[in-house]
Formats: sequence, structure tokens, C-alpha cells
Amino acid sequence: MTTHDQNMRMTRVGPGQPAGKLLRRYWQPVALIEELDDLRPVRPLKLMGQDFVLFRDEQGRYGMLDRDCPHRGADLAFGRPEDGGLRCPFHGWLFDVKGNCLQMPAEPEGSKLCQRIKQKSYPVQLRSGILFAYLGEGEPPAFPELDCFVAPDSHVFAFKGHMACNWLQALEVGIDPAHASFLHRFFEDEDPNANYGRQFRANSADSDMPMTRVLREFERPNIEVERTDYGMRLIALREINDKNTHVRVTNLLFPQAFNIPLSAEMTITQWHMPVDDVNCYWFAIFTSFAGPVDKQQMREQRLQLYTLPDYIPRLNKSNDYGFNALEQKTQTYTGMGSDINVHDQWAVESQGPIQDRTREHLGSTDKAIINYRSMLMKAIDQAETGNEPPLMVLDANAAKAIRGPVTIDGIAPTATWRAYWREADARKRAAAPWQAPAVLAAE
Repeated sequence: MTTHDQNMRMTRVGPGQPAGKLLRRYWQPVALIEELDDLRPVRPLKLMGQDFVLFRDEQGRYGMLDRDCPHRGADLAFGRPEDGGLRCPFHGWLFDVKGNCLQMPAEPEGSKLCQRIKQKSYPVQLRSGILFAYLGEGEPPAFPELDCFVAPDSHVFAFKGHMACNWLQALEVGIDPAHASFLHRFFEDEDPNANYGRQFRANSADSDMPMTRVLREFERPNIEVERTDYGMRLIALREINDKNTHVRVTNLLFPQAFNIPLSAEMTITQWHMPVDDVNCYWFAIFTSFAGPVDKQQMREQRLQLYTLPDYIPRLNKSNDYGFNALEQKTQTYTGMGSDINVHDQWAVESQGPIQDRTREHLGSTDKAIINYRSMLMKAIDQAETGNEPPLMVLDANAAKAIRGPVTIDGIAPTATWRAYWREADARKRAAAPWQAPAVLAAE
């Protein structure tokens, strides 16, 4: 059982807090590229209890600074993006993407004060439609060659959404293979071709069986958990009959992302980025191993449920997540519509702003969650004592060896399911129109 002190150590993310120290040592998703529009490429952000301003200068460089101007604390989110940086409207102080003070136009001619002022800045990189920032001390880690980072822009789509709860419970739903048979149960199957870009609506690979039927009829998965060089691999097995077994391979990318199959040709890599202790955003990259993604269709689908500019869900606690009693009786297990993001949102927000894990009773299907919490606590201890946390690869060449990972949702011969998921992944990569890096057989 998790103690109160352990729960606080894992969930609190502000400056100086144990989990906050750990998460700041990894690249974190902070905004979608589309949030920086051409008219005014400046965006205020609140991340892990701190206030920042994100901007793009005229040369296309991205910068993220502490939000309060070092002069007298005015709000740089209202700054003017001009002259190679972001200018504070109060007295005209100008800062570049590295926090260097470029100008103090109100100071006397010849003043050297500008040379002594530097605003706190944070490295920013654009990857597959998401801007990532490094908020920690020292050198940032290298980016691994994950599929979502290697695939060309034509084959990736990025989106995000807000959740009114702590980041940890939002993440843990993604490493819980058993919940899908209940929370995401549909009483009728639909045409997979009419559900492009929607999870659990396609056929399982190497079969004509819809995933909705697999989840509905085979609700007791056997779950295996394996440690890997990127975190954990989860394998959920559902025995269809004496000859065939449904195999679903998903992954935990340490410290706080998961990677799952959307269909036989598409995967989702999703991070849960804390805003503060009781709010977070999920950031997702959809990666296609077949044709280019239909970005417009996928965006329109998701904007039916999220409002701009802050990506707040239209269905939420204030309107009971769209709950309909007749639908719950006849169509879906939750009665909350067909979008699984709404189901997940209800599940994790209903646990409270910060889940009280001292009151929970974990079962055998929670083995991935138990394993992850053990990893997380050890990593927090390491970061708190000043040691390098686990799976933080600083060497770029070493990072290139971290590939994939494998995601599979298919039906295999029961006797050879272990070989099947590796072979199916190899086939998927060989057929990809872009050069999908092979995952090492020993991985």
C-alpha cells in the first residue's frame, strides 16, 4: 500500500518538490507548434507550478523565459516580439531566446547594466509538431530515435488536451491494460473504415475481428511486464480460443509517457505534463506507418471535444461528461459517448485532484502500475540526492540506440505469440513508406 508521504513525493511537482526535481531532468512537452501563430508568436505557459513565456523570434528560433521581467517584474507574456528577441513593454528591455539582455533603451548612453542582466532561459526544441523544453539544471538529455521523432512531418499529427487532476493518475490509466475491456466497452461494432484516427475502433492485425469485440468478449487479460532501456513493455494476452491469442504490446516511456497502438498502421505516443499539482495536459503524437496522416480530419475530430485556445474539454465534470443513462444501457459501458478520451478523463478526474492512494486496493492486473511506482520512487530518490536519474541518456549516439518501441494489436497463433509480435513489428516497419528504424531483436 502507498503511504501518504510516498503519494506526496510522487505527485508534487513544484520547484524543489521531489517529483518536480525528477521531471525537470527530462525534456518535457510544453506547447503545440500551432499555439505560436504568425501574428503574435508569444504564449504564456504554466508548467510544474512555474510561470514561463514561450516565443519565436524573427529568425525562427524558439525561446522560453521566466515570465517576470528581471527589471521590476512586469509580465513578459505581453512582450513585443521584435529586434531579435522579446521586448518588455514597461521600459523596453529586450531579451533573446537565451535570456541575454540585448537592449535597455531608457538607460543612459554607455550604461553597462545590460551586460550584467540575464533572464532565466530554457532550451527548446521542436519535434513532430510539439515544442519540448528542458527545465532542469545541467545539460539536457539527448532525444532517442523514437518512431514519433523519426517519422516525417507528413506522417505525424500532434494534439493536446487538459485534465483537471494530478499528472500521475492521468498517466497511470495508460499503463492499465485491463481497464479497456470495461471503460472503453462498446456494445456494438462499427465499420473500421468509418473510424479513421479513433482508438479501439479498427480491426486487430492479421484478423477481421474488431478490437471492440476483443475487449468486450475477452475481459480477463494475462498481463506481462518487462523492464527495457526506455522504461517498461506491457504485453496483454487475451486467449480467443485454443489456437489463437490476442496480443497487445504497449509501453511506458520513462518518466511520464506511454506508447500504444491506435491501429495496425498507427501508434500514439502520449506525455502527461503537469501544469501544477492538480492540473495537467496530455500531449500526443500520432505516427503512421502507412500513408500520410489526414491532419485536418484528425484535428476536426478532436476539436469537437476541445475548445481553443486552451484545449479545455467540452465534456467535463460540470456537465457530467455528457452522461446519458439510455446510452449506458444500450450502447456504451460508461454512457459518456464514443470518444475514449472522455472515458479516461472521467476515470482520472473522478479520483479527485490528487488521488488518495492510501485508500486503494490494487489487484493482479495492476502489476504495471506497481512496477512503475517502484521505478518512480527510486528515480525520485536518485534525483533528490543529486545523482543522475535513470534512463536519462546524455550521449547522442547512445540515444540513437533507443528505437521504436514496438506496439502491436493483433491476433497470433497461441503457440508462437512471442515470435509473432516481433515479426509483425518488423513487417510493419519494412512496409513503411518512410525509413522506420528497425528495433533490435534483443530489445
